[in-house]
Amino acid sequence: MNKRQLLQSFLAASALSFGLAPALAQSPTPIKFQLDWRFEGPAALFLHPAAKGYFKAAGLDVAIDAGNGSGGTVTRVASGAYDMGFADLAALMEFHANNPDSPNKPVAVMMVYNNTPASVMALKKSGIAKPADLAGKKLGAPVFDAGRRAFPIFAKANNIGAVNWTAMDPTLRETMLIRGDVDAITGFTFTSLLNLEARGAKAADIVVLPYPDHGVKLYGNVIIASPKLIKENPEAVKKFLSAFAKGAKEVIANPAVAIESVKARDGIIDSKLETRRLQLAIDTVINSADARSEGFGTVNAGRMSLMASQVSDAFNTKTRVSPDAVWTAALLPPAAELNGVLRK
Repeated sequence: MNKRQLLQSFLAASALSFGLAPALAQSPTPIKFQLDWRFEGPAALFLHPAAKGYFKAAGLDVAIDAGNGSGGTVTRVASGAYDMGFADLAALMEFHANNPDSPNKPVAVMMVYNNTPASVMALKKSGIAKPADLAGKKLGAPVFDAGRRAFPIFAKANNIGAVNWTAMDPTLRETMLIRGDVDAITGFTFTSLLNLEARGAKAADIVVLPYPDHGVKLYGNVIIASPKLIKENPEAVKKFLSAFAKGAKEVIANPAVAIESVKARDGIIDSKLETRRLQLAIDTVINSADARSEGFGTVNAGRMSLMASQVSDAFNTKTRVSPDAVWTAALLPPAAELNGVLRK
């Protein structure tokens, strides 16, 4: 052992004897995190802070996996397979109301998509220009699609007559619209709009009817955590949210750079396309007027209660959704940290 190693050993032993061991000597807290979808643009919100080492610096060992829909994410966190996740709030509400006796119902701990990304999309040649034009039309979407599930709320807000639904795999949705198999589709704007363009549709020929612009003020995706983790290690959740908020601020400020973290996880993505997708998500649901008004990460109690009631009715749940059961603000970072995330 050389002099430097001897000195380091002496200092480490001294620190331990006086209870001054650095935090890095402690084992990091493992957290398994499930996204709502594939490694696309919006995944940078989580992959960027991970790549920058923000979770690690907070004493967390975060493993981020791609998902295949919000419903699956909620179920996996409820089962204990994952500790935390990213999912549509309506899907979380539905799980709570349909599984009242479940011992491990996930809880929303931070709002990310202040507005639902759901919209109805059609081609101009269909003659659809406004919500009322959808009456009697054939609409297509996977059965679990958030926009399809919430369509009764959209229909009620816009007095839309009966429509006919066609189910399909998510990969076929935009293709079937292009082919004319359906008149319109529901989906996340930043997903389906770019997918339609990738399949040859021109932006000028696409009609987009965003739910938030037509009387539907549903919240979108939230960060969820298992009640077990919240009870046993609330500090870990707090540290995760603080590190996430730090990363989200950078993602919003520079999406093109943030996309590099997504490319590192999935080398075949089109960086330019995914940067557009991320920017569209930021503009429409993350840094939206509603988000700036309410504040990043938080919710409005009245709006949350209205959504709970709307989801209970539209999803025909077994029990009524309790907004207090699905959401807690107790673990959010201080307002000073959250206030700087969004750009004015």
